Amino acid sequence: MKRLLSARAVAALTEPGRYAVGHGAYLQISTPWRTKSWIFRYVRNGKARHVGMGSCDYVTLSEARERAIEYRRMLARGEDPFEAKRAGVRAASAAAERAKTFKWCALEYIKQHEKEWRGDASRRQWIGSLEQHAFPRIGDKPVGDIDAAAVLSVLDPLRDRLVTARRVKNRLALILDWAAERDLRERDNPAKRKLLPKQKKHQVVNLPGLPYTALPSVMPELRQRPEMSAKALEFEILTAARPGEVLGARWGEINLAEVAWVVPGERMKSGRPHRVPLSGRAIELLANLPREGEYVFPGHRTGGRMYTNALTLLLRRMGHPGISAHATSRASFKTWGYERTNFPRELIEAALAHIVGDEAENSYLRGDALARRRQLMESWSEYCGRPDTASGVVVPLRQGTDRV
Repeated sequence: MKRLLSARAVAALTEPGRYAVGHGAYLQISTPWRTKSWIFRYVRNGKARHVGMGSCDYVTLSEARERAIEYRRMLARGEDPFEAKRAGVRAASAAAERAKTFKWCALEYIKQHEKEWRGDASRRQWIGSLEQHAFPRIGDKPVGDIDAAAVLSVLDPLRDRLVTARRVKNRLALILDWAAERDLRERDNPAKRKLLPKQKKHQVVNLPGLPYTALPSVMPELRQRPEMSAKALEFEILTAARPGEVLGARWGEINLAEVAWVVPGERMKSGRPHRVPLSGRAIELLANLPREGEYVFPGHRTGGRMYTNALTLLLRRMGHPGISAHATSRASFKTWGYERTNFPRELIEAALAHIVGDEAENSYLRGDALARRRQLMESWSEYCGRPDTASGVVVPLRQGTDRV
């Protein structure tokens, strides 16, 4: 009968190889570091297989033999030790995946989708709403355990704020669907159930802006103010752009060869790049700005992107509370274009980056009328730069003066 190795004999072995210790268990010494581990070797269906049983540093000789005996019993029952262990590893891995928290899934969802969003405003809104409403209540909860009660714990405090509640509910639904696609939870999505009351229809109210007739008196004040937000608001008015497009403007987007500002598609509402012809005053404004960092209009404190409400708050400090910077630039420009000029409607809409006409019509339109829009923006700049007619310094304009 073959004599089994003792624990002392096992400890003394140093040469690479495999040494039988009984019941199909072997001591395996591997090169080049002479590491010692236990394996169980067996033959099933004519094929030799082995199962690791752990390092000698943590599993004793007697424990290795006990595991080998249990594997022998499994073989006698018709079970395969290797397949059983692999299934156990998969189950443990799946359990670990399903234990990932809702917060982890939410941040992963944002990381994978933020490149599809225009600008970083969407990311800030997602993070802000989740940190305020969802993470404190379900952030540390395994995503596989998120049920209707968990979703309601987030939505119930928002019953009096249905718009916010619906936005949060939609974001929860998208995150839970993302997790289900990765087998981190069941496909049943409680955030898609009718958990909120129907929202009453309400009339859309447009935000008020300064009328275009007020801009000739506002522009001189903007040029005298030292704040960077005043420079940004003047540039926004001169270009008829959206506040987010202006505040996110980078020096690399200013094309001096074309005398244009090229706004990338990810920051445009349409998702398409937009060339903005720069008037003489707009170029003068840019030439007098310090180049500190990548942003044309950096924030005062951080040097990074100026915060979103900076322009509206500036208007409030100037004595115009409740006035929207967005409407002041775009609605005023459009109204001026329709009421005081003969520029074609399509050209005015193109300056605002609006899509005019049906799909077939636009499929044949290859250019963006940059030269013609330059005339339009120069005319707008001249109007905005005129002295305040209400001051009595200049005589009223003759009808049609602004027409071309």
